[in-house]
Amino acid sequence: MKKKIALIFGITGQDGSYLAEFLLKKNYIIHGVKRRSSSENTQRIDHLFDSINFTNKNFFLHYGDLSDSTSVLKIINKVKPTEIYNLAAQSHVRISFDVPEYTADITGLGTLRILESLRALRMYKVKFYQASSSEMFGKLKNKKSINELTTFHPRSMYGVSKVFSFHTTVHYREAYGLFACNGILFNHESPRRGPNFVTKKIVQGLVRIKNGIQKKLTLGNLYAVRDWGHAKDYVNSMWKIMQYKQADDWVIATNSTSTVKNFINLVAKKINIKLKWTGRGLNEKAIDLETKKIIIDLDKKYLRPSEVDFLKGNFSKARNKLKWKPLLKTSDLIDDMINYEISKFD
Repeated sequence: MKKKIALIFGITGQDGSYLAEFLLKKNYIIHGVKRRSSSENTQRIDHLFDSINFTNKNFFLHYGDLSDSTSVLKIINKVKPTEIYNLAAQSHVRISFDVPEYTADITGLGTLRILESLRALRMYKVKFYQASSSEMFGKLKNKKSINELTTFHPRSMYGVSKVFSFHTTVHYREAYGLFACNGILFNHESPRRGPNFVTKKIVQGLVRIKNGIQKKLTLGNLYAVRDWGHAKDYVNSMWKIMQYKQADDWVIATNSTSTVKNFINLVAKKINIKLKWTGRGLNEKAIDLETKKIIIDLDKKYLRPSEVDFLKGNFSKARNKLKWKPLLKTSDLIDDMINYEISKFD
């Protein structure tokens, strides 16, 4: 049987690296797109790709950028993929307030460039997966679990751009008959998460504080409620979405929630740091009861101009039709992230 060919935009990111691992086990040939950088940016996939000896004959990298429609079209035409996964984005919500145009260009128009390339090349049989986001829902009228029918009300240019990509994907499905689908993924983390994302920042910071190489951790909103899963589980859902009999849109989540503060408390407990919280608002602080020192404080620079207070996903559709459910709980995610940080000291 001829091997399937997957083209992954955003392969050097958290999700891209886990998806590449998953698809290699499924006997896919993997082609990934990476941006040119003067510094190394392939750490998450170096165990899969030998850029010197090319020992993995099922894994290939291409230079490209979602801001460059010509490079996108050329890569798709060259690779002739069976499936395309668009996981590329300017993916940091807080930073999207600082670079709104760049965020819109990559996170929004980047999706259009891929889909328009498929249309222009008349590659109507290629399956397309768009990584949509729970940030599209943003401001909710009622704090209840969110499904595929919940109204979008994004609260950042990241969310706005993801809404554009979502509707662009639906449009190309309806107008041109493309197998184009959206996976609306709620927050998902892992040891491979970037250091400026709050879960990684918390785990990395507290482990460093425990080991005496960091004095303090500075954060923003402690009371944002999020639905946190593990990226390993979520890339499994991406593949299942692409194998379903028809293209559709799917919420992928855990249907459980935690505040940022509770996430901190769970991490601290697991590494034997006893915290005492004092103060209110931006003056709230956490004291290490063993050292009597303030190890967590807040700074308004880490607050968003408009916040998303609550996100909880209802994945009933994916559970019933895709037979997908998360296998790892938030506690398992935290254990995995802690063990990775501790391994750096071995």
